[in-house]
Amino acid sequence: RPVTVLKDPDGHEIYQRYKFGKELGRGEFGVTYQCIDKETGENVACKKISKSKLRTEIDVEDVRREVEIMRHLPKNPNIVSYIDAYEDKEAIYLVMELCEGGELFDRIVARGHYTERAAALVTKSILEVVKVKFFPLFLF
Repeated sequence: RPVTVLKDPDGHEIYQRYKFGKELGRGEFGVTYQCIDKETGENVACKKISKSKLRTEIDVEDVRREVEIMRHLPKNPNIVSYIDAYEDKEAIYLVMELCEGGELFDRIVARGHYTERAAALVTKSILEVVKVKFFPLFLF
């Protein structure tokens, strides 16, 4: 198992800075929690990725890549903001803006259907994110 995953973590003592609260979701490698920044009182999300689940070098590289992608995403109201990345002997912690809007899929299921206008607004938001991230690569 890897001893160190992140090449440049923002810190190692995440529990000194953040108070962990309720679980928000689970994935293949980790769990996302709602947390409170003890210094500012801000509510944030923290994805805790267990090192014991990182079984191959590809898994380790995937986590490194995820953190680097988050660090380089532009500020945009439609893109979750990166705050910090921590690492200790058990896990990697990716701290980011808390988004409380829920999952698009869940909204679609709950509504049963979208009007053409509502679907157009959702699609426009998605395309704005793609445009912000990839505009230098494409001419619109």
